[in-house]
Amino acid sequence: MAKDESGAAQRPGSRPGSQIGARILAPVARELRIAGWLSVLSGALWPVQAAAIAWAVSGWAEGGAPFERAWITAGLFVLCAALRAGLEHRAGALLFDAADQTIARNRARLLTREARAPTDAGSARIASLTVQKLQLLQPWITRYHVAMMRASVLPLLLLLLATSQSWLVGLTLLIAGPLIPVFMALVGMAAEDASRRQMSEIGTMNDMLMDRLSAMLDIRLLGAADRTALDFSARAEALRASTMGVLKVAFLSSTVLELFSALGVAMVAVFVGFTLLGEIGFGGWGGGLTLGQGLFLLLIAPEFFQPLRDLAAAWHDRAAGFAVVAELDALDAADRRPVLGQVRRAVPLAGAISVQTRAARAALPGRVVPLPDLTLRAGQSLALTGPSGAGKSTALSALAGLVPLASGALSVCGTALDDTTADAWRERVALMPQRPHFSDETLGDWLDTRGTGADPAAALALADARDVVRRLPGGLEARLGETGGGVSGGEARRLLLARAIFTGADLILADEPTADLDAETAGRIIAALRNLQAEGRTIIVATHDPALAAAMDAQLELGQ
Repeated sequence: MAKDESGAAQRPGSRPGSQIGARILAPVARELRIAGWLSVLSGALWPVQAAAIAWAVSGWAEGGAPFERAWITAGLFVLCAALRAGLEHRAGALLFDAADQTIARNRARLLTREARAPTDAGSARIASLTVQKLQLLQPWITRYHVAMMRASVLPLLLLLLATSQSWLVGLTLLIAGPLIPVFMALVGMAAEDASRRQMSEIGTMNDMLMDRLSAMLDIRLLGAADRTALDFSARAEALRASTMGVLKVAFLSSTVLELFSALGVAMVAVFVGFTLLGEIGFGGWGGGLTLGQGLFLLLIAPEFFQPLRDLAAAWHDRAAGFAVVAELDALDAADRRPVLGQVRRAVPLAGAISVQTRAARAALPGRVVPLPDLTLRAGQSLALTGPSGAGKSTALSALAGLVPLASGALSVCGTALDDTTADAWRERVALMPQRPHFSDETLGDWLDTRGTGADPAAALALADARDVVRRLPGGLEARLGETGGGVSGGEARRLLLARAIFTGADLILADEPTADLDAETAGRIIAALRNLQAEGRTIIVATHDPALAAAMDAQLELGQ
């Protein structure tokens, strides 16, 4: 089985975490490398400071020129301290810049991807990843990579310096030091699994929250509020358990690592103390140790373990970072075909409105859906009918360029509908989804999707929705919220139709515009659509309503 950089075994067929991490960090690899070496250089200056202190104290004890040594030592110590502070500051700036760039780049990539995601794709997991989880990359980038470089260089440097003064101290550090990475690797496997479980639970909780909020009205009508609360409680308990599992691993690993580093420093201190007291006459290259040698060893022994302890602390940041990166990789590997185009404003496609399909099949995740062969010209209207699941909504989405084709041909305005023409085509199309969706903005801003600032009165009149706006508190300044609070289903559809009219679209695609409406309200929607056609607009509706289908110029039954 392959292993990642922690030494943890990977499942067969999985992508090693180090490879995924390298891909994510490739654009900032140079900054990370420079920051790591700056931090290593800063750490390498500590033995110089330790040697200066040991030299000054030993000179004072031996009755030399204590004041002269003190001034030289103070100057050297302050100079090294200033250099270390400057190096660490520069390294920190590079690391945080690299983290900000990485998070911003992946956030922009996620938002771009989500903008081109299928219209029925869930957004809760993406929202959680974009807003919350990506921030976990920052401690991984700013702490783990520099800690890894320090742990790779500084302990070896300090081991050589310690061995040059005492072979016994060098042997002690050589035995105690490697135990930390060994236990770190063992605990690291558990930490990574625990972090992945926690990330999964967070995503599941967010998905469940968004799903239940969107279905709140149905939950209340079905009397399932108590059951929903119990489901949330169970998910919350699972998230609590996974979070406590991560903390358990973190505290356990910290305890083990602190124990070994404390034992290593204590063994060096005991040896130096008894040697200076004359109780031990071996361990140094010339027998015992001088005061200066002993102080130098005591000062560098804790620093030998410090990079390993920093790496151990950052190991949990690495586990959390790898869990986020693995989620990004899984999202990239998911079978989610993006909508056509770049989902941005474009110059409207030129030419008279026309739609033609031949042997077209829409590509959906895991399946393809055949589309009807049709030819439609400007000013015509068509009703797509058929049983539920026949592909009516999919056909409308495909005609709007929201679903790519697996095969066949779909042309609009005499040109093929593809990535190069989809944005320009959508400038001339308005899609009325089956379920109206509002946003947290004023009704006037919601109607004016293109930000023209024009008066929507004419569009409201044509959609027979003036009375809806008139009775709302604040009129066009009213805020309906995402669920459209304050308007009925029929009123919401009339507002949605007014919005489509206000865009000035030449083609209106309406998905079940009269579903669940009473006869009077449905009649008003049908009349509004007929008025649009009379103005020269092209209309395509997907419907089960015989009255609406009969009002169109032609009907095409799907699923036969």
